[in-house]
Amino acid sequence: MKIIVAIKQVPVRDSQLRPDGSGKWIQETDLSFEINEPDAYALEEALQLKEKHGGEVIALCAGPARAAQTIREALAKGADRAIHIEEENLNTLDTLGVAKLLAAAAKTENPDLFFTGLQSDDLGYGQTGVVVAELLGMPHSTIIMQVNVDGPTITVKRELEDGWFQLIAMPLPAVLTIQSGINKLRYATLMGIKKAKTKEIKRVTAAELGGVPKSIAVIEKIYVPQKTKQAQIFEGDPKESAAKLVEKLKFEVRVI
Repeated sequence: MKIIVAIKQVPVRDSQLRPDGSGKWIQETDLSFEINEPDAYALEEALQLKEKHGGEVIALCAGPARAAQTIREALAKGADRAIHIEEENLNTLDTLGVAKLLAAAAKTENPDLFFTGLQSDDLGYGQTGVVVAELLGMPHSTIIMQVNVDGPTITVKRELEDGWFQLIAMPLPAVLTIQSGINKLRYATLMGIKKAKTKEIKRVTAAELGGVPKSIAVIEKIYVPQKTKQAQIFEGDPKESAAKLVEKLKFEVRVI
């Protein structure tokens, strides 16, 4: 079984984010980066399926040169090899543009399964896996909490609302977006870190995959929300004032 796992490098959580000079992206100079947490769970699920059924796990990452650190982490945890789509201006691409690059790289591998995390910690669109499935012409399912392989088919458990779940049988090949918490993440061992140095990382450019896709959705401006304080006094008897307060909290502040 061949499983491709799309991973993304994102700023470390709780980083202090500031708009850059262009006002269209964040200032990355002083930031530290890590693997996107939902993608880490997708990688772990792929590694566990490999341990049960054999095959190989391929980490697929689109991003600038610094993304090599995240790719090495995936290899150290157990991925067999990796594909790095070198694109310095990945932030200028929308979901469709990124998905086109990932799908183009995956086509040459003919995977049985293609995993992504449910969403990214930076943009959080939650669309990439679904768009990749459409581009590859594969069936897909989202918010996956469990994967069972049975020959040419799989059964997946989807998380719904209010504690409900859904079981779906799907043919292979397929694309799945993995929910965080599906399993317990492993740490890279010292042996794994040493082996990662000798594992293959295939580097390709967007031009080699057909060129940089044209984005339909474009970020026009990134800014820090203005923090303001405002006091409002409700006049009248207590009952009327209470009713006005409840209305404000419901429809303007939206906290009740």
